[in-house]
Amino acid sequence: MQVFQFPNMTTAWIHVGSFKSSAPKDKQLFVNLTAIRWKTPFNQVPRSVCSESCVPGYRKVIDPEKPVCCFDCVACSEGMYSNTTDAENCLKCPEDRWPSEKKDECLPRDIDFLSYDDPLGETLSSVSILLFIITVLVLGILIKYQDTPVVKANNRNLSYILLISLMFSFLCALVFIGQPETLTCLFRQSAFGIIFTIAVSTVLAKTVTVVIAFSANKPGSNLRKWVRTRVSSYLVLLCTFGEIVICTVWLLISPPFPEFDTQSVTGKMVLQCNEGSTTAFYSVIGYMFFLAFLSFIVAFLVRKVPDSFNEAKFITFSMLVFCSVWVSFIPSYLSTKGKYMVAVEIFAILASSAGLLGCIFIPKCYIILLRPDLNTRGHIIGKKMS
Repeated sequence: MQVFQFPNMTTAWIHVGSFKSSAPKDKQLFVNLTAIRWKTPFNQVPRSVCSESCVPGYRKVIDPEKPVCCFDCVACSEGMYSNTTDAENCLKCPEDRWPSEKKDECLPRDIDFLSYDDPLGETLSSVSILLFIITVLVLGILIKYQDTPVVKANNRNLSYILLISLMFSFLCALVFIGQPETLTCLFRQSAFGIIFTIAVSTVLAKTVTVVIAFSANKPGSNLRKWVRTRVSSYLVLLCTFGEIVICTVWLLISPPFPEFDTQSVTGKMVLQCNEGSTTAFYSVIGYMFFLAFLSFIVAFLVRKVPDSFNEAKFITFSMLVFCSVWVSFIPSYLSTKGKYMVAVEIFAILASSAGLLGCIFIPKCYIILLRPDLNTRGHIIGKKMS
């Protein structure tokens, strides 16, 4: 029976169920739930519990200031999940998985790397190919006008070597884009280091050529015998050999390899190349920087030679651009993670290579194509004599 007491103190009894002792045990008590009237909004059945159950994705936390049957539901922390009701502890997902949005299950992590489908990868690869095409055109112009004074000045063979190495430098940037594999990880840094060293050592050789050519014109100079020797070619080979030794030792002792980084980017696995030896990696960069800085110093000291040898001015500026790019590369490289770390290195490769191409060869192409009146032996000799 359910008893109702009205404001006028009258009482009403409503029959809501019955008990029959003669009935089977599971049917002795009968309750008509629809006949019961609860003092709750919309006649809802009150719950006789202190706290609601914690759904998956949450865990129970006991509040010491409340009865022992009371608790709070707290969402699982980042990287944790719970797949049961009223879980007392959240579980950690495996390394290759990450909790769902509701944190009630673990899902496979997305694999992240700088791909050609990525807008950033697409942009860098397009710039790389464009610069490669420009370099091919510049090389074609120099070959077509190889017998003109501007091209013949300061050793045209070194100019060809420099342009070819720059072509491979631009193409080398493409190896850094795409899914890292054992072969690409193993050789991409070494290939970049050796190719770039050839370019920088060629610039150093051109600078030395300027010094020898200028000094040989002085009366009684002992450098005349070196003007037509292969000293510049030997210098390129010697400097390149040093980088080859560093890369060989690197590959033999602690070679790079592909690995998954699960810490840098939340919810993703970054597929990247572990450089193996950080010391070897920075040794490769440092060796190139040393050659570039040496070229800058020598070119700066002879920048005021007569105009017939004024390539030293362009070399000075190109090495200034080169050194500035790679000095800023180190903090930028260390402060980025994941695919953006790769993008920073690609940008440094493209920017420094473009600096060499633009500073050294664009002035030559300008004279060849737009100012042919300046591309004469008489004009150069006239400047020298003036």
